[in-house]
Amino acid sequence: MSDGGLWSLALAGGSPLLQLVQALADAGPAVPWQAPMAALLAVLVALLVDWLWGEPPVRLHPVVYMGQLLGLLGQGIAPRQALERAYGRFVLAALAWCMLAAGAWLVYAALQWLLLLAPWWLGALGAGLLLKPLLSWRMLRSEVLAVEAALGESLDAGRARLSWLVSRDTAQLDAATVRESAIETLAENLSDSVLAPLFWFAVAGLPGAALYRLANTADAMWGYPGWRGQGAQRRHWQWAGKWAARADDVLNWLPARITAAWLAALAGGLSWSGLRRDAAVTPSPNGGWPMGAMARALGLHLSKPGVYQLNPQGRPPQAQDVQRALALAGRVVWAQALCALLLALGLAVKIAIASMAQGALAHG
Repeated sequence: MSDGGLWSLALAGGSPLLQLVQALADAGPAVPWQAPMAALLAVLVALLVDWLWGEPPVRLHPVVYMGQLLGLLGQGIAPRQALERAYGRFVLAALAWCMLAAGAWLVYAALQWLLLLAPWWLGALGAGLLLKPLLSWRMLRSEVLAVEAALGESLDAGRARLSWLVSRDTAQLDAATVRESAIETLAENLSDSVLAPLFWFAVAGLPGAALYRLANTADAMWGYPGWRGQGAQRRHWQWAGKWAARADDVLNWLPARITAAWLAALAGGLSWSGLRRDAAVTPSPNGGWPMGAMARALGLHLSKPGVYQLNPQGRPPQAQDVQRALALAGRVVWAQALCALLLALGLAVKIAIASMAQGALAHG
């Protein structure tokens, strides 16, 4: 393929958000509606499939293959011993990340280009099915519920189940801090696993959502400094993971704040200055926004012992607060579906008006 052909492939489909703005703003008789309508319906299909069936089988899950590639490359990139200034490992990891990101973009750009060859409604269905594995609400909800169910059996069971979701040491947590950690995970992953993929799909279509998911998976596997793995797989990620961590920070900067805004809006309004104070105390430049918004929306105190305190005047969470947190997060998810539906209906009305106007001109 020529350089021009490869470039055209990489940009196949364009930006659904810009296409939608153009379609809604176009005052001419021929509204360019198929591409933005297909994107809106793809969001609805993805959220519906997630709600009904959850994750696809492992053998069909693209994020599983992303993780396998990251794990394989990571074994050759991160050192077996701690190095004070591992600049070479940093550069090697950055190059590997860029290579994988470009690969994810091109694979999904090719798939999106193929969908453009189909009728627009079939392309919408295909795009929704391809978008679904790049976001996950049902599994997130199930995992948080599983922590609360395990905590109902015993504190040790709750700690053990929580360790599936977080990297922190859970051995010394009491019941309240187990629930705090579960609610924090819910809030942060509401952004990482739902709103951020939808945001990048809106900005750059399937390639954007795929690149984001690759970056977020790389951050989870490479981005935490220090030792990771056991035995022969043990590697030191102090320098090798810096690029992946910073890239994830950049890509999540706006989605995290959008998530906080949705939580605040659906909770009836929150102090933005209070959210800024909470966001400033977390090590992550992004995680504190949705976590702080969730804490303030529910009147809860959330914390990572020895690291940060969110909404310190709040009360410790009880069992019913996990359900309240899930209900609020669920409203945020379904608000995205409602927005997509309303925009699709608005575009349909615009199309109908344009068609009637065109018909009137033809008969005039």
